[in-house]
Order: sequence, then structure tokens, then C-alpha cells
Amino acid sequence: MDRATPIGIGLAFAAILGANVLEGGNPMSLILMPPMILVIFGTLGAAIAGCTLADMKSSFAALKTAMGYKATPPAELVPVVVDLADKARRGGLLTLEDAVAEMDDEFLKKGVSLAVDGTDAEEIREILEAESMAKKKKAKQDAKFYNDMGGYAPTIGIIGTVMGLVHVLENLSEPDKLGHLIAGAFVATLWGVMTANVMWLPIGSRITRIGDLEAARMEVVIEGVLAVQAGSNPRVVAQRLESLLAMDPDEAKAA
Repeated sequence: MDRATPIGIGLAFAAILGANVLEGGNPMSLILMPPMILVIFGTLGAAIAGCTLADMKSSFAALKTAMGYKATPPAELVPVVVDLADKARRGGLLTLEDAVAEMDDEFLKKGVSLAVDGTDAEEIREILEAESMAKKKKAKQDAKFYNDMGGYAPTIGIIGTVMGLVHVLENLSEPDKLGHLIAGAFVATLWGVMTANVMWLPIGSRITRIGDLEAARMEVVIEGVLAVQAGSNPRVVAQRLESLLAMDPDEAKAA
């Protein structure tokens, strides 16, 4: 499992609490249930209101997947595809039928199966690229839910602060309480800005990044499958895929 996001979020919260302690503050003064409930659930409610229930469920599922995601470098596919190219060059595409059954990568399995079945190269490209684009589009849609939460959270925090200041004004006759009430009012803004920039926006970025990584891996598979179908020399296939990995994703697509 890639733990970058949990580590990053934990480090950010530790830095905030550590800075609070170094300034002589009490971390418990930042943990107030009313502003936390308002910011977290208010933000979640606003984000849900701006999407469909299907979008919400998909985003929650994407979060679970993103937290447990294990990055598999596209470079690991190169020797697999080169081996397939070697077998196809020696014995023809039909010799790959046994290899298909042993493949763990479903996308590669699908591409090789299409090639073995005699599907036209352009049709293979269209089918596989459509799936790659759908993967990337879904990742962006799932990330939008958390990016929206990152946009709503600071404003919800300000709402909490305004509510707290209204409460302050109601207690002007008791000056000894004002300091505590004013401090509590601004905790809502703190939680709004903090959750937006430490949690929601980074989570959205992670989901988008995972979509990009999966799309890059799919691009390697597409080019590899088409090269295998064309009967290219295994060394040429390896060089083509390695050069593809060295490109920027947009440059690779254009190539």
C-alpha cells in the first residue's frame, strides 16, 4: 500500500499542533466539538448537495481504493510485453492463448485477447483507448467531490465563526467570558481552512494522480499490444515502450 497521503496528512496535523504547543497554546483548545461538527458535516452536506447520490457513492469508493492503492510502475510491463512479442514472432499470435490465461493484468489480458481473436489494430486501439479515457474521466469526477469539499470548508468555517461572534455579542454584559467565546468562534475558521488544505484537497489530488498513473500504464499496454500484433521485433518493442515511459503523458499520447 502506498502510504504517502496518510503520512502527509499526519505530518501536516502534527506540524499544526506542534506549532500551537511551541507558541504556548493548548492543543485541546483547538478540539472543540461544535465547530468541528459544523465544518465537517456542513462541508460534507454541501458537497453532497452539489452532486448525485451515485457520484457520492463512487467518490467514497474511490477514497477507499486510493488509501489502499499500491503503485505498480508501468516499467514492469515492458519485459512482459517483450516476452509476448518474442512468442508471437516465433509461433504466431495463436501461441499467446495460453499466456492470456496466466495474466494478472486484466487490461493487458483484454488487449492480447483482442489481438489473438484477429481484431483489427485500429479497433483494438479505439476499444482500449476508450477504456483508458473512461478510467481517467472517472478519477477526475471522483476527485471533484473532494475538491469541492476543499472549496466549501473555509466558507463553512467562516459561517461557524460568524455564529460564534453572534454568541459573543449576546454576552457583552459578561466581559470575563468574552475571551473564551471569541477564541472558540475562530476555531471554526481554523478547522475550515485546515481540513480544506490538509485533508480534502490532498485527497482529491491523490485520486486524480492515481487516475493519471493508471492511464499511463494503460497507454503502455495499448502500444505494446499493437506492437505484438504487428509482429515487431522484441528489441524494437522494448525500445518503443521505454521511450514511451520517458515521455510526458501528453507527449506520449500525441506520439
